[in-house]
Amino acid sequence: AMTAAAQDFGFSFDWGDIPLCTSGQPNIVPNPLFELHDVPQGAVSIAFTLTDLDVPTYPHGGGRVRLSGEDRIAPGAFTYKSPCPPSGRHTYEWRATVLDKDGKPIAEARASRRYP
Repeated sequence: AMTAAAQDFGFSFDWGDIPLCTSGQPNIVPNPLFELHDVPQGAVSIAFTLTDLDVPTYPHGGGRVRLSGEDRIAPGAFTYKSPCPPSGRHTYEWRATVLDKDGKPIAEARASRRYP
């Protein structure tokens, strides 16, 4: 069987139906749908972290999800502080770190979108 190389790992996401937030006071919401591709062999879990690239010091959080061969992470696998720029649009970036059975990183990918 063909297995993906760590450098080929990637993912995409959509904000989904989270409540619109532009007050600077984020809501606690379920994670978006993540579409994974080329998950490397040996992957046991993925740690997701959200960063507002316009205010990178704000802790939006993220979560860790156990894998079992799926190529999608459904909403509700973890919660985080939603995107919620106090003025205008910000660019937000999810970082996904693939971990092996010992919790060591074996691949990483990033995906970003503007909000709202």
